[in-house]
Amino acid sequence: MRPQIVLFGDSITQQSFRSGGWGAALADIYSRKVDVVLRGYGGYNTRWALLMLNQIFPLLIGSENHSKFQEPELYFQVCSCQHQTGSAKPPVAVTIFFGANDAARLEGTGKRQHVPVEEYKDNLRKIVQHIKSGSPNTLVILITPPPIDVEGRREYARSLYGDKASETPDRTNEATGVYAKQCVTLANELGLPSVDVWSKMQETEGWQKKFLSDGLHLTPEGNAVVFSEVVKIFDEAGFSDLPYDFPPNSEIDAEHPEKAFLQHCPAV
Repeated sequence: MRPQIVLFGDSITQQSFRSGGWGAALADIYSRKVDVVLRGYGGYNTRWALLMLNQIFPLLIGSENHSKFQEPELYFQVCSCQHQTGSAKPPVAVTIFFGANDAARLEGTGKRQHVPVEEYKDNLRKIVQHIKSGSPNTLVILITPPPIDVEGRREYARSLYGDKASETPDRTNEATGVYAKQCVTLANELGLPSVDVWSKMQETEGWQKKFLSDGLHLTPEGNAVVFSEVVKIFDEAGFSDLPYDFPPNSEIDAEHPEKAFLQHCPAV
């Protein structure tokens, strides 16, 4: 079975397998080496993500982590569902890409999604601990939320609701930056690699339209930024040197094809 990379996050992860998406690009570059598993959930925050951990990473069912939840009956009911990654082995890597919804303003239309920044950081810590307790060698990457273009969000709302669109911003770049900083801080505290998308994108002039399609979600160029930063970390970890699961066709002898397969898979 191929190793797996699990992409865990909100809509920015969910949309990553669209044309030009950063998840699709990862699946392409590691084709025949690693299976990239998409676990993205539009609109989700870290509070809701905690309720899915034993579904996404099922190896910890029955562990002591359940004691961290305030509603154990709900926890076990949720964990009885079967939405697992489908692998008996832990993933070789996990990207955790939450925060865009946690940072929604209490005064805006996204107040239902809002999570205080202190809780956001603590929730990220619990997610990492859950993964690491089941597989200490899994490479975990924390990714910050992207920057917010408030005017882009307004334009998007007007395109949907016209004059009924709220003029109160659902997110601000300043508030999201606070969440991004805590994400990077936690990564440093835990000794994990991180991708500061919030800062990286703002290094480019005109980032608002170049990288964001609606003031929040990513354009193909925005996806390329995430992809390039994540691949740097994976390459440093040696992922580019992973072997193919089966031999390249150039190595297969037409008369004795089994030889090449025996070299790659002795059990064949």
